[in-house]
Amino acid sequence: MLGVIADDFTGASDIASFLVENGLRTVQMNGVPHSALAEEVDAIVISLKSRSNPVAEAIQQSLAALHWLQKNGATQFYFKYCSTFDSTEKGNIGPVTDALLDALGEDFTIITPALPVNGRTIFNGYLFVGQVLLNESGMQNHPITPMKDANLLRLMDCQAKGKTGLVPYAEVIKGAENVKQCFAQLKQQGYRYAVVDAVDNAQLDVLAQAISEMKLVTGGSGLAAYMAKHQAQGKTHQAFVPPKGKTVILSGSCSVMTNKQVADYQQKAATKWLDVEQALTRDDFVEELFSWVVKHLADPYAPLVYATVPPEQLKQIQQKFGAEVASQAIEHTFAQLAGRLRDYGVTNFITAGGETSSIVVQQLGFKGFRIGKQIAPGVPWLATLDAPVYLALKSGNFGHEAFFSQAQEMMQ
Repeated sequence: MLGVIADDFTGASDIASFLVENGLRTVQMNGVPHSALAEEVDAIVISLKSRSNPVAEAIQQSLAALHWLQKNGATQFYFKYCSTFDSTEKGNIGPVTDALLDALGEDFTIITPALPVNGRTIFNGYLFVGQVLLNESGMQNHPITPMKDANLLRLMDCQAKGKTGLVPYAEVIKGAENVKQCFAQLKQQGYRYAVVDAVDNAQLDVLAQAISEMKLVTGGSGLAAYMAKHQAQGKTHQAFVPPKGKTVILSGSCSVMTNKQVADYQQKAATKWLDVEQALTRDDFVEELFSWVVKHLADPYAPLVYATVPPEQLKQIQQKFGAEVASQAIEHTFAQLAGRLRDYGVTNFITAGGETSSIVVQQLGFKGFRIGKQIAPGVPWLATLDAPVYLALKSGNFGHEAFFSQAQEMMQ
């Protein structure tokens, strides 16, 4: 069984959707469970909120997830982070990878955030988003983990305790056995991690075969899809779509794509901006947002509450209130609003942004999810194990411009 430790909720549903689509029976758990899993599955994904936590806290959460997965039968482990390698000079990808290696008694793993279907590719160790380098893609303006470099070897070396080597494209295309030999050579040379080039899915397929016996794998969801494909050996599972019901959209991401998605949706449905200043100064602001949403629940398209703004406006907000203060105010407001709406009877939640999705799921308190049909690559519908509630947790740059309306059009 495959045990996945994901550093945020959108990342967890991202990888879970690819595992299900490629034939593995998969459940996604909200945090580390307190009891054993009752049902028989091929993969368990534990979603944490550890991407931007203090390093020690991220390590503690990840090790707790690892220990639970070991107790529940997992034999291979996957540390899932974003395909844009969201991190800082101190972590958390490097420190968590080191902690997991040490706990498993291993001394080598791979670094492969590639997700070609969403434009994330690696060449000569550089991470691209579409046709541009990571640090030119808009990710350099990320409010929490701004990415100023596209070189994965440098990024990993800055935050981890070992050295990072490269398995270049020219070696990957020679096949899985050759990739294994490259790993062996890097280990002999004292490297602890290997960045593996992947410019399309063919390289991920090769890599999945090369790491079939590797105890710890790290990367984005792209590689996991091919691991699942080889493990499932042709098995498939019918994926559900949610029933129509009271629906709300909560968007906290300020990514380039989410800005486009909000702009597209503003032409179709009722939308309301979550003003940070009001969130910080008004005790009744959540109630105002709640009342506004309720008025629009019967509209043809669901109401959208958004904190999504373009980069320049985001900078102004951060300068005025402080980046952390502004972020916490937005998260707290979304959390309280989601709770009020759940109590009111909203059954379908669509969220945009890892931090927003994490705080909403934590507030709603569901223990786990079944994985449904993909709305876009890496974004499935989820059904809670606890109640008839459905969620779509969208990572910032995922999905097409019409994502918010497409998600609702899938409901039956």
